[in-house]
Amino acid sequence: QVQLVESGGGSVQAGETLRLSCAASVSRYTYIMAWFRQAPGKEREGVAAIQPYGTAYYADSVKGRFTISRDNAKNTVYLQMNSLRPEDTAMYYCAASTEWPGIAAILRRSSYNYWGQGTQVTVSS
Repeated sequence: QVQLVESGGGSVQAGETLRLSCAASVSRYTYIMAWFRQAPGKEREGVAAIQPYGTAYYADSVKGRFTISRDNAKNTVYLQMNSLRPEDTAMYYCAASTEWPGIAAILRRSSYNYWGQGTQVTVSS
């Protein structure tokens, strides 16, 4: 069983930054790691994903503003969020997959089999 624990959420003003962290309890099950978010009344959507050696993928809505990275020695993945907007307000979830889902599915919820509990990000205008 893999446990994913997120931290770093909070309330900020538009234009500010936040850095989310996700620590995984076991490394061998976390081949692909990703961040998703879910706003009230909306579907959970993929934000960014990263392969073991750093290749990253982003949703169009966050390209150029968010950066995903990982420290394999610490079994930790990060999401640096710059230039935050009110529409970024959501619960952010860390996810891990034991297998390569393919590029087309890299940001699909169904590609991930381990999930954290989430951390809230609130951006006010």
